[in-house]
Amino acid sequence: MMVRTDDDSWDLASSVGATATMVAAARAIASNGAEPLIQDPFAEPLVKAVGIEFFCRLVDGELTASDVDGDAEFNIQRLVHMMAVRTRFFDDFFIESGEAGVRQAVILAAGLDSRAYRLNWPAGTVVYEVDMPDVIEFKTRTLAGLGAEPTAQRRAVAIDLRDDWPSALRRSGFDGTALTAWSAEGLLMYLPSDAQDRLFDNITALSTPGSRLATEYHPDPTVLVNPGVTAMTSKWGEHGFDLNLSELWYTGGRSHVVDYLTDHGWHVSWQTRADLFTAAGLPVPEGESGAPLRNSIAVNATKKYATKK
Repeated sequence: MMVRTDDDSWDLASSVGATATMVAAARAIASNGAEPLIQDPFAEPLVKAVGIEFFCRLVDGELTASDVDGDAEFNIQRLVHMMAVRTRFFDDFFIESGEAGVRQAVILAAGLDSRAYRLNWPAGTVVYEVDMPDVIEFKTRTLAGLGAEPTAQRRAVAIDLRDDWPSALRRSGFDGTALTAWSAEGLLMYLPSDAQDRLFDNITALSTPGSRLATEYHPDPTVLVNPGVTAMTSKWGEHGFDLNLSELWYTGGRSHVVDYLTDHGWHVSWQTRADLFTAAGLPVPEGESGAPLRNSIAVNATKKYATKK
């Protein structure tokens, strides 16, 4: 079993990085479906550029759900739906922030996210993408090769979030006096509990009142490691992709995001992912392996004018 360490590393075909490719593959499949919830034209070419054969075959339709599903309750279609509603939540967050006058956005652990290229950002918006140097370089080079151009002023901040990323952000031109829209999508489960707290402490310190934050939280992360997920990824291994997701997640106790942000000067609202499924017209998964989805929450917060002491 691989053990996460304080200084482990990865690329987009291994370890934590491969999960970014997995999510991009789910976005690609969701974008190509009938009446898609999302439109991400860059997801498929980015997945193919990474070159993990399993995901390339999935997005091409060469592998179908019947080929790769390991469990009736948790399967590839469930994963695609999860990523589609999650993507739409964060898309809507940035769109609504822009409509409210926010012109500075920070996407933490940006991975293969293409919002800087595909969203209709208001004129004058600056989008900072923060991720590992190799990840940033790969995505920048690949999208340039496709002829893609950012739809906002994109500034890549190539740094590991375990390092002093706030200083790197400032060096890239981040304006601490400007309203900012922050996203921490698909990130918290890959952080130890103290690192999660530091992440939000840094965001709070960098945020002027009125800034916004979107993230997601699993109140009981231990339910993420369940037989349904294990069965699904084991089935993937039969097709050449061997990755145990449970080895990458930190499932110990941690601060509840809603309480932590509230105590640090944020006004917080939230929805369950089941709410997002219902809003999208998708059936809410039942059964034991559907619990992680039903209980996880999508968080939307706004920095208040006075921080609670």
